[in-house]
Amino acid sequence: MQWRRCKVITRDFLMNADCKTAFGAIEESLLWSAEQRAASLAATLACRPDEGPVWIFGYGSLMWNPALEFTESCTGTLVGWHRAFCLRLTAGRGTAHQPGRMLALKEGGRTTGVAYRLPEETLEQELTLLWKREMITGCYLPTWCQLDLDDGRTVNAIVFIMDPRHPEYESDTRAQVIAPLIAAASGPLGTNAQYLFSLEQELIKLGMQDDGLNDLLVSVKNCWRRIIRMVCYGRDSPE
Repeated sequence: MQWRRCKVITRDFLMNADCKTAFGAIEESLLWSAEQRAASLAATLACRPDEGPVWIFGYGSLMWNPALEFTESCTGTLVGWHRAFCLRLTAGRGTAHQPGRMLALKEGGRTTGVAYRLPEETLEQELTLLWKREMITGCYLPTWCQLDLDDGRTVNAIVFIMDPRHPEYESDTRAQVIAPLIAAASGPLGTNAQYLFSLEQELIKLGMQDDGLNDLLVSVKNCWRRIIRMVCYGRDSPE
């Protein structure tokens, strides 16, 4: 369950990472090549809705660790999509032997997060790094969406939405189903539970609420405590 040394996603890490090994063992049939990522990026930019600046919407770890060079950031709301741990996680913070669940977006509701405006002069360089981080297996659909920024502006942003056709998509996101998975999974980037707890702390820090996460957080923390008791006492609870 624990890894002695956890890798941290930084710009240097992304620039030098070999996607075949840096995030853990990824099934070869799922791993996207650099050419596939480049084609996906080119297709996304070809759909750029206007000549305005390119924004990226972060709703997970991009909120507290963007690893991007950006010229501006602003909190905002995406209408029509909600957070869901619907991606089976077999690398990074999980393994094929003990998979966890990673965050994505599913249709319906609304999501608050952080938007980043990228510099036009280094746009492709920044997006190439971002694609290497988010599109290792092509699990997301990079989609242009309108964001309502908290300062009153409306901007177009690239949003990484779950591809329901992806082999690692999981439709059942009930807390009682996924909490034990998140509580137990870990990988080269750390534990799956710590990702969820970091998300909770970032939302609190930014004064944001996501009611859909409440039951999951309670369930994962309960599972986490049981795991710790098992490790410490060899049973579910001490005598």
